[in-house]
Amino acid sequence: MEAASWRTAFVRLREEKQSIESLVQDLLLFSESPKLNISVGEVTSDVTFLLELLLKSVSPEEDGAHTCLHTLHLIHRFSQSLEFNSSSCPIVLDFLQHVLQCLSTTSNNNIQLQAVIQILDLLRNRYGTNYNNQLLHLLVHVVAIISNVPSSTLNNTIHLWDYQTIAFNMIADTVSTIGSSLSPQSWHSTLEVLRKVMDAMVSKTLLVQDSVMSRFYTSLLHCLHLLLSDPKGSLSEHVAGFVAALRMFFVYGLTNRSPLAGPDTSHKEEFSYQGRKSILAESTRPERGAYRPPHLRKREGKSMPRLKASNSQSLSDNEPYALGFTSSDSEHSDSDGFAKDVDNFRSSKTRLAAIICIQDLCQIDLKAVTAHLTMLLPTSDVLQPRKYEATLMTCLLFDPVVKARMASASTLAAMLSGPSPVFLQVAEYKESTKRGSFTALSSSLGQILMQLHTGILYLLQRESHNGLLATLFKVLMLLISATPYARMPEELLPSVISTLRSKMIDGFPSRTDQAGLLVSCM
Repeated sequence: MEAASWRTAFVRLREEKQSIESLVQDLLLFSESPKLNISVGEVTSDVTFLLELLLKSVSPEEDGAHTCLHTLHLIHRFSQSLEFNSSSCPIVLDFLQHVLQCLSTTSNNNIQLQAVIQILDLLRNRYGTNYNNQLLHLLVHVVAIISNVPSSTLNNTIHLWDYQTIAFNMIADTVSTIGSSLSPQSWHSTLEVLRKVMDAMVSKTLLVQDSVMSRFYTSLLHCLHLLLSDPKGSLSEHVAGFVAALRMFFVYGLTNRSPLAGPDTSHKEEFSYQGRKSILAESTRPERGAYRPPHLRKREGKSMPRLKASNSQSLSDNEPYALGFTSSDSEHSDSDGFAKDVDNFRSSKTRLAAIICIQDLCQIDLKAVTAHLTMLLPTSDVLQPRKYEATLMTCLLFDPVVKARMASASTLAAMLSGPSPVFLQVAEYKESTKRGSFTALSSSLGQILMQLHTGILYLLQRESHNGLLATLFKVLMLLISATPYARMPEELLPSVISTLRSKMIDGFPSRTDQAGLLVSCM
């Protein structure tokens, strides 16, 4: 577009010889290239004048909406020549908010989506830090509009998930920049939008497992974590919804390969058998494993067609790979073996983010979280991996990524701290009743405590990661303090002591931190 045409159009606008709509239409019609042979300062000044005039004279009604949307298209086309400075930034943000209000007058989803995409394109890495509250309000409005679009439309617009990821990343950056000065109103409105998005996921029951959606979920959960890290209001009405949504991510990315297989739990896990037997003795029975490719069998030797729970390797080198679990390159430790070679979309970041959010909820309102213990902790079959209705123990036992397992252990420690020990004192273990029958709260808590003992002691005999071992000892200490052993099987406490004694005698895999781990064990 020639500079003369641009300048002539704006001279006529300033002299009130041309309307805004007419000017915008002319500029769009005759501008074949987004490049202007005009200085950035001049373009910014002209656009700022145009937007100021539009905000004063155009209402977000149907006719005004067309003018606003055409103006947005014009600014988007020439965005390379537009500078966001202290003068233009607040006016541009006001205009974009005005556009979002205009979108409420149309039911055309395609128009709405095109507008929010152009808005996000304009804002990416171009907003001033002095207007973060205004920007946050705008971004929350954008996400709210997208969340109201029918899922069929979103599924047909694959790249829109990328834009939603961009929006959540921008929200996270903005919230981080604002920090503790974030107002309660902004915190609440942002949390409400996140809750709405997560409720929609729960209603679909299944999560999409690919790289695009993994990035989207991770960005969403990171935003939630930032809000939960510095709460500005009560979360009691949100805890149930968040717990239901977050638990869906516990095995995200781990169930899309081979069928789940794990320790054989057809025998009883609980301490109801005769005589005093430790978890170690119980778990040394042969176990079934999933099919293992030849290149994975070499690491174990030709004489090991099936996994053994008594193998001296740590859990991180056994069960997760039998399950066909996958994880992220960047989230693996050296002990994670070859799991890092099979993750196609960095799903471990998503799982880790969800677990951290559960931990945040425990630190904010543990009393509200304890009302949902049966959703987060197992009441049966703790050593059996689950495709659905996974628990924190599923993560702790079977996730191939050390960071995710450590986060699970830390979350368990948070759940067993504070008022939880008092709440758990009503627990009473009874043999499992028929499925579907009513189970008293005390019995459910007793089953949970039994499963926690089973899983933690099982791990203590097999885990080789020093950091995770130290956290497991902390969890066990809290678990012992919270358990009313007088109402549990009489073999339970002696078995705990026996397992710890065996661990102290056998020593620890790493020689570098023997003393520290021994102290933790004692």
